[in-house]
Amino acid sequence: MSNFRVKSLVVGMVETNCYVIYNEGTKEAVIVDPGDGPKQISAKCREYGVKPVAILLTHGHFDHIMAADVLKEEWGLKIYSSKKEVEVLTDGNKNLMLKWYRKQYSLMPDVTLLDNEEFELIGFRWKMFVTPGHTIGSCCYYIADEDVLFSGDTLFAMSYGRVDFPTGNAMDMLASVKKLLTTLPEATMVYPGHNGPTTIAHEKKYNPLARY
Repeated sequence: MSNFRVKSLVVGMVETNCYVIYNEGTKEAVIVDPGDGPKQISAKCREYGVKPVAILLTHGHFDHIMAADVLKEEWGLKIYSSKKEVEVLTDGNKNLMLKWYRKQYSLMPDVTLLDNEEFELIGFRWKMFVTPGHTIGSCCYYIADEDVLFSGDTLFAMSYGRVDFPTGNAMDMLASVKKLLTTLPEATMVYPGHNGPTTIAHEKKYNPLARY
């Protein structure tokens, strides 16, 4: 039986899914998209009896990153993102902090990843896909051995992320969703940045972009 575990909690003003992924054997954890509520996220980690070792960001919008620096300092973590997303993470206009909070905000990742780059964390092999469309460097994290994808704001249940924010692009989004639906196994469980989980099989049948 696998030691892979996923727990989700909803954080922030736009109800972002933050995921705590951990190894039941080692009790090491990865946090995906800590959008807000650092005390809430830390409390959940302690409730589960796990120690975070890294933060993975699917993209740089404020509602996916606002607790990252606090959690980094508290737990001594490294922050991972796609290399292409640095311009969004470090620009208050592009990460929408100036629009929503009227203040500048910049977050620099410790580790930047290239498209299709693989890495080891908490005893599992991860692969990062760059999936532009929502932002220029939006990405998804895939664990093949567990048939799991963390899709951020690229792929939702029967939907997909907005393309009208800075660096967003409709044709890029179409290509990114097509890439996920045509290359990943149908059994893959998809954990998106908002709303409930889905599967690749379900999205191949019901996602509005699947027909293109």
